[in-house]
Amino acid sequence: MALFKMDIPQRAQHFLECGIEECDRNCEFYCNPCHQRLCKQCRDEHLKSPENKNHEVVLYQQRKQQLPVEKCKIHPTKDVDMLCEECQVPLCSKCATMGDHERHKFVDLEIVYAEKFTLCQQEISKIYEYFLPTSQDLQKEIKKDCSEIKHIMDNIRTSMKTEGETLKSLVDTVISENMKQLDQIEHSLLEDLNTQDKTMDDYITYLNNLVKELHKYLSSTETQKLMSEKKPKIRSIPETTKPVTPGFTAGQYSKSDVTKLLGKIHVPNTKAEKREIRPIESVHNIAKKPTLKQMKEDRKKSDKKQTMSLSASVTKVREFKVPGVDRVFHVSRDQSDRLWISDYKGNLVQTDLQGNVIQKIKTSAGFGYHTVTQDGDLIFTDKDKNVINRITQDNKITEFIKTGDWIPLSIHSSHINGDLLVGMRKDIEGKVTRYNKTGKELQNIQRDNKGQRLYGGPRYITENINGDICTSDYYKGVVVVNKSGQHRFSYTGQGSGFSPYGICTNVLGHILVCDVISNTVHLLDQDGQFLSLLLTQQQGVDCPRSVCVDDENNLYVGQLTDTMTVYKYLQ
Repeated sequence: MALFKMDIPQRAQHFLECGIEECDRNCEFYCNPCHQRLCKQCRDEHLKSPENKNHEVVLYQQRKQQLPVEKCKIHPTKDVDMLCEECQVPLCSKCATMGDHERHKFVDLEIVYAEKFTLCQQEISKIYEYFLPTSQDLQKEIKKDCSEIKHIMDNIRTSMKTEGETLKSLVDTVISENMKQLDQIEHSLLEDLNTQDKTMDDYITYLNNLVKELHKYLSSTETQKLMSEKKPKIRSIPETTKPVTPGFTAGQYSKSDVTKLLGKIHVPNTKAEKREIRPIESVHNIAKKPTLKQMKEDRKKSDKKQTMSLSASVTKVREFKVPGVDRVFHVSRDQSDRLWISDYKGNLVQTDLQGNVIQKIKTSAGFGYHTVTQDGDLIFTDKDKNVINRITQDNKITEFIKTGDWIPLSIHSSHINGDLLVGMRKDIEGKVTRYNKTGKELQNIQRDNKGQRLYGGPRYITENINGDICTSDYYKGVVVVNKSGQHRFSYTGQGSGFSPYGICTNVLGHILVCDVISNTVHLLDQDGQFLSLLLTQQQGVDCPRSVCVDDENNLYVGQLTDTMTVYKYLQ
């Protein structure tokens, strides 16, 4: 069985067409039972057929990996399609009826295959995203220390020669001895650094070889081998030490003590400091590897989400007024089924889902300037003082983060890892900064790989299900970067004029953004392709300012009134 053979290379961009014969439209969906690529139209036709009505059709990115065909060695007419959980042996349905596996539990081999596939990819990702970069950074530091040693030694030589020129007749012998000692120290230090450099070079070679070995697993043709092979354990990054450099003590000009006049080389009596190896947890885009049990539980939880699709029409569910708010500019959803709603005047109100006010606070105002953390705390920016405040559930307000010269405009608490994503502006330039839960700065995103500014005024910010950071920027439109900060795409509307305001994402990875010029809510897919105008003026939308979705996939839309409207748009 050819294991882990991928339809698309890991790091390549690829254009996929619908798999239905004579259809050349873009592939958007995938039928898991049929393992068939489908466009939207072909998906609808596919599900109309009575024999296909219960098929699981998902977005292409959420497809299950197809189990390669392997014939059973005992029953050559049968395909290997299940796994005995007790024996951990792949077998066919006929094997399952034999005495060796009587009363054993079996699981669909395709499910196990997909999970093993994912785990192996995660290991490769760790090597590329943590082990290789960290090792290469350490090697660069070692090479930098080599250059620094040369520089330090040259400075000491210059100092020694300056001292010796005045008393050359008396110091030739002493200089010769000192130079010899210095050369020995230099030789010893460089020899040690060169050894460390060779160690890191060998370790990087080992990592590259390990990647090749893991890729062999991807191309293995035997399911049994996949199930029985133990995943190679990645060796720890070797420890290295920073050099302890000598100093030079200038001598005193006295003919009676030439050695004292010329100074003395001394090596600090300090133990070499180990170089710091950043922990793997510090790389925010490497998630903790899930267990097989966790993956199965996550799969069950996501079954409902994966079968969801856009409804044929958008239905208004209800609407309610928000007392104390002039216009609904931003909405943050609390975990306790409550909403935080703000206007342009700085009124920030907490309500229940019917619009009943629970509490109200006064702020410096803004656009997408508040969010609720995984712990249920309200976080909001103060653009006048350049700080980010936290309100805990006991209503205590504290200054959480100071942003210096940068004005914090928008903020979002990640539902993936709890990090805070903050859109900021200084003069005509913008940026996005990532902080962890404790307020430690982790990442700054400011320019693309060509050095061009990504942001001008990131007024609203959110995160997609794949970790992409999506901003609604007054000057740049919708700007999307991946979790590493690399620019993926920008969206500037469908015609003349586009002024984006509130932005959010849903369980399907769709991006929803308000456009106040056309009085519409635009719907994009995860890769920035325009899907539809989800809401328009014909549906009663007037200058939409904010959007938000809840756990039931209801869409909340705030406009230039004190009224919040709720829609149902997924089925």
